[in-house]
Order: sequence, then C-alpha cells, then structure tokens
Amino acid sequence: MNTEQFINQLAEKGITLTPLQLQQYETYYETLVDWNERMNLTAITEKEEVYLKHFYDSITAGFYFDFDKLLKVCDVGAGAGFPSLPLKIAFPNIEVTIVDSLNKRIQFLENLAKQLQLENVHFIHNRAETFGRLPEHRESYDVVTARAVARMSVLSELCLPLVKQGGVFIAMKGAGGEDELQAGKKAIALLGGRLKESYSFTLPVEESERNIYHIEKQKPTPKKYPRKPGTPNRTPIE
Repeated sequence: MNTEQFINQLAEKGITLTPLQLQQYETYYETLVDWNERMNLTAITEKEEVYLKHFYDSITAGFYFDFDKLLKVCDVGAGAGFPSLPLKIAFPNIEVTIVDSLNKRIQFLENLAKQLQLENVHFIHNRAETFGRLPEHRESYDVVTARAVARMSVLSELCLPLVKQGGVFIAMKGAGGEDELQAGKKAIALLGGRLKESYSFTLPVEESERNIYHIEKQKPTPKKYPRKPGTPNRTPIE
C-alpha cells in the first residue's frame, strides 16, 4: 500500500488526513525502521508493508468505533505502538496509555512520541497482569485495545479488568478469530464482558482476513483477576 492508496482507502471510510498527520505517519515509519536496526521491533520494514500491515490495519479499528470523542484508551502489549499510535494520529482527541513488559520498547515509544509531538500519551513498563490490579488503572478506561498479543481467552483476562463498566474491549484478530472467540466465551463472561459486535473484512491489496470484536463490559471483573504474571497464559480460563 503506497501513500496515495493509504490516503484514498482511509478517505473512503470517512477519515481525511491533514498534511501534518501524513507527516506524522512518515516520521513514524522512518523512526521505526531506524530503531529496528538496533532492536527487534518488527519483522515488517518495507514501507508499503508498514503502511498496510501496521498503519492501515491499526486504523481499521476506527472504521467500526467512534474514536472522534474524548476517550481514555489503553493498549495492552502494543509492541511498537500498534494499534493505538496510528489511531492516535488519526484521532488526536483520544488519550492513550500503552502498557508493555519490555522496557526497550517503552524507550522507543517515548522517543517516538517526542518525534511525533503527540500529547496525552503515556507509556508504562509493566506486566499486564500486574497493571490490571493497580487501583488507579483498574476499570478506568473507555476502550482497551489489543492486536496480535495472545489468544482470546488469555487476552480477555489481561484486558477486561481495565475496561470500565459500559466501556469496550476491542480485540483485533486475524483469520482464526472466530475459533478463538468460541474458545474464549467462558473467560469473557466470567470477567464481566459480553460480545456486542463482530466485524469481518479483508485487508486491501493482500486480501488477508481480519476480525474485530467489540466486547462490552457489563459488570465488574471479579477481584481475583487478572491472576499472577504468566498464569493466564499457562492455564487460561476455559
């Protein structure tokens, strides 16, 4: 996906980018590739692939949810900032908190945010299991996002404790999303969530399948969740 295709495809979805926003994506790409030479941030470094598989793919969350409002968004295990930072560029009003377990990635994100001159972005070095138990963060976010972090049963335990009642957990998945969703139904319900909407589509150019699930937080998450670091992955709720 070249820059022109990126602009046109987003415009078709009602997202019009300013010259400043386009420059921010360009700077994001350049900074990502520069830092990637020193640390492993992404296997995808070709410009057209980054624009398609990282930037555009991240922004697809905004096709099915109104990010134009003032929202507190938490991104769990964002890695090099996906999906929350491409969303932040497209929808500058949102306040973004990224939690990631690797301090080197946090350093990259802090540097990137300065380069992009982003406001209302916070980067926290922590395990999601520990972070989800902190009173100042637990059940305090309008939206919690995650992309390619873990299977749904595990991801629900990491994300739903952070979503406030009435808020939404947006899970971004690939072709296996429906199987994961079925396997994660017990966990979602136990943690206070309910599937509200699901969206299936193909990514332009390469035609790969994508699934986005909106899981609404209906009731508080039981206090015992999330469990200790590593436990959700080793013994998922099933």
